[in-house]
Amino acid sequence: MHTRQEQLAAFDRLLTIMDELREKCPWDRKQTFESLRQNTIEETYELASALIKKDYNEIAKELGDVLLHVIFYAKIASETEEFDIADVCNRLCDKLIFRHPHVYGEEAAKNAEDVSHIWEQVKLKEKGGNKTVLAGIPEALPALVKAYRIQDKVANVGFDWEHKEDVWDKVKEELSEFEQELRQSDNRENTEAEFGDLLFSLVNVARLYKLKPDNALEKTNSKFIKRFNYIEQQAALQGRNIKDLTLDEMEALWQQAKRC
Repeated sequence: MHTRQEQLAAFDRLLTIMDELREKCPWDRKQTFESLRQNTIEETYELASALIKKDYNEIAKELGDVLLHVIFYAKIASETEEFDIADVCNRLCDKLIFRHPHVYGEEAAKNAEDVSHIWEQVKLKEKGGNKTVLAGIPEALPALVKAYRIQDKVANVGFDWEHKEDVWDKVKEELSEFEQELRQSDNRENTEAEFGDLLFSLVNVARLYKLKPDNALEKTNSKFIKRFNYIEQQAALQGRNIKDLTLDEMEALWQQAKRC
């Protein structure tokens, strides 16, 4: 691990390189907030993927890509004297200190749940901050993540199940309503709404049992891809196209994949 002095030197080196690229590279020179936005989103998802895999070399690489975008935006803003990287860092430091009165003030927190409660209360008091409990949740968040954040925020002000086991009754209720809608209606909008309610209740289950639904689903996605790729590979080894396999043959290969 590097010393603090080496870390600061590395950060200063990055700032210097950004200055040089913005001055001398035609591509870097033409970039704007708008042109970088989609790339930033993609880099964030690539980081999220590396985090799921716990690939530390890849995490370090993707963190660098995300940091590059932070530096890039700050550099662009500094050219019109809107703000610079020092403003970004100082505002973040001020916010962290303000939101941690249990570290820098007189509040007390015994566990992470206490800290989460303090955060929500403090954010409501922030100047220019969130004026309502659910303010501040980005509209563009993926729906699964957004549902979790909504539930987490309202729970921090007391709107939650008294006992976590009680949530299962809600799941059963929503599943019943969804099944009833499927049987009795061909209204796609209503069916979709009931399915949304069911998903929302399952996200609540994940939150109450200390699980992250987006992480869980992504792991299942990766597992499914790996197993289905195995079916394709085995079909190819037999000189066949996967479309030519019967469902029973695919199921047999699926079971093999599960044992691999």
